Amino acid sequence: MSSLLSRIEQNLSRLSDAERKIGQYILEHPNLVPHMTTKDLSKNSGVSESSVIRFCKSIGIGSFKSFKLELVKELTLTEMNLTDFSILHKKDGPYDLFQKVTYVNKSAIETIPASLDRKEYEKAIDLILNAEKLVFYGVGGSATAAFDGYYKFMRLGYHCTFTHDFHSLLSFIPYMGKNDVFFAISMSGKTKDVLELSRFAQRKGAKVIAITNIGKSPLYKEADIRLCTPVVESDYRIGSIPSRMTQLTIIDALYLSIFQAKGESILSQFHEARNEVVRLRR
Repeated sequence: MSSLLSRIEQNLSRLSDAERKIGQYILEHPNLVPHMTTKDLSKNSGVSESSVIRFCKSIGIGSFKSFKLELVKELTLTEMNLTDFSILHKKDGPYDLFQKVTYVNKSAIETIPASLDRKEYEKAIDLILNAEKLVFYGVGGSATAAFDGYYKFMRLGYHCTFTHDFHSLLSFIPYMGKNDVFFAISMSGKTKDVLELSRFAQRKGAKVIAITNIGKSPLYKEADIRLCTPVVESDYRIGSIPSRMTQLTIIDALYLSIFQAKGESILSQFHEARNEVVRLRR
């Protein structure tokens, strides 16, 4: 049992009757709670919404959102974690691992609403709609999401840039300005190359949209807009799997939001590109 759930169990006897009902419900259904609102939890446990807030404070957590994030982190890093090196001590067959990967990725995606702030997301959409140049940068596993963003937004007619080469971007960023956006993608929010380039872009007047784990990392603190992913795997791991899925999901959502906003103005270009693809098939 995770430390958060243990803390709840250990404190049940000192909680009020209403708070105890909430604690018991959480202990019995921990995997359901990250997808609930305070209204959902209060209804399912038979108490008022204010009791949910009091419950969180009683166990030392300031808000229900923070509680859900801590619960998500513990569930994913303990019960569902596949990417740390403990996998070497397990005897799962290939198809068993396939099923587990499917479950873990699905669970990671479903927890994004607990970490992503709606106002920040809507600010990002407004910023992108009025942008001229978009730069996407990430290293390691985050480079996959950066390239995906570059490819998708290029299809929407944006002047997009993506490269693995740090020094190439050092040459490009001086041409950025107040109408441009730098996408800084980093799970930890501590990757030095990502931080240095995002800071350089800000000095040129560009806005930085960070796709990073929720927390108090340097990137989280310094970005103009934070599109936060939940903590779904440890920083020391075999490879980026569920964390990459959360980054890609946010990129997909941004792309569809902008496509919907632009809609009619770019349909002819989409059809033209599609016709060429069909014509050139071999």
